[in-house]
Amino acid sequence: MTATKVDERGKGTPDWPHDPWDDADVTDALVIERVRRSRWPFKVLVYVVGAMLIALVLVGGSVGWWYINQINPKGDPAPAVNFTVNAGETVESLSIRLQEEGFITNARVFRWYVERQGDIELTPGYYSLKPMDHMGNLLQVLRTPPEQTYTSVTFPEGFTVAKMANRLAERVPRLLVSDFVAAAGDGSVTAEWLPQGVTSLEGLLFPDTYQVSNGETAEAVVQRMVELTERVGRQENIVEKGYVQQLDAYSVLIVASMVEREAKVEADRPLIARVILNRVRRGMPLQIDATLYYDQDPNLSFDQLKSIDTPYNTYLHAGLPPTPIANPGRASIQAVLNPANNPPEGGVECVNLPRADCQYLYYVLADEDGRHAFAVTLAEHEANVQKAREAGLL
Repeated sequence: MTATKVDERGKGTPDWPHDPWDDADVTDALVIERVRRSRWPFKVLVYVVGAMLIALVLVGGSVGWWYINQINPKGDPAPAVNFTVNAGETVESLSIRLQEEGFITNARVFRWYVERQGDIELTPGYYSLKPMDHMGNLLQVLRTPPEQTYTSVTFPEGFTVAKMANRLAERVPRLLVSDFVAAAGDGSVTAEWLPQGVTSLEGLLFPDTYQVSNGETAEAVVQRMVELTERVGRQENIVEKGYVQQLDAYSVLIVASMVEREAKVEADRPLIARVILNRVRRGMPLQIDATLYYDQDPNLSFDQLKSIDTPYNTYLHAGLPPTPIANPGRASIQAVLNPANNPPEGGVECVNLPRADCQYLYYVLADEDGRHAFAVTLAEHEANVQKAREAGLL
């Protein structure tokens, strides 16, 4: 039961227990302390959110600045150069090539930019683009008709200059056979590995697919083909590796041209190269059938060709022919620079033979797919020839 307390007027009031919050000073202090504690988390939240917003602005600004530099690189663009848009080109393949060839710095950004600019319909042809120009300028040029159209012309491996001239004239009639042959033989176009006094570019015109523009001359096409041969030769270390095989670069191309004309399957290339190199080092006539047909009437029989005394008759003359007999591709060049090994010592081909005599010196057709059988001795070769005759291959 609560006690009653009598005041001055004699009236009673309940005698409440004394609590701390009944004291005004204490109550104010408690209220103030609670207010301070309740505001502190709010301030932290404000600071955190503010910091995050600032970070987002900085990151966004950095990314935006990076994208701006990709779209519009610093500095002036380089002078305009030709760029080819190929048939069947897509924006993705185009962007990759633009980056690889130094016109832009980021293929993905270019695709993003093109998509937001309304995409593009690509027209094959030659375009004049400035490396590191604003992507908007590049896109504008690529959206206009090409400065030059082109025709795709493929020259297979093993084609001679004459065959290349005819192929080019078939695909691009305005480029005459006579103009191409003249450019490849009159000395107007030179080549790095051409011996002094030789003007024929036979063997130095790289077989490949070329985009021939409507403004190119036959001489310009020949120049491009020579430059590609030189580039491939450097990639294959033709000078250094040729030296190992006791050949200069031009002689490598001569041997490669014979390999190109003789080999029908890839596996035979290094073996045929080995036979030719072995015979050259021994001073033997090469007896390469393909040389007999070079620059001769194709209607003549093999026996007739074999009896004609020309510098290319490797049955009558030892050593290499004076020039390549065709234009070899990369695989045949590689075969000459990396020929197959001779039979291993102790192998069945070399029984009762001195090590120095255990070398591949002969080959003949072995099946209808064009594979050859290789031999060390004349007796073994004659046996292979007989098998070929019985199979109707000769």
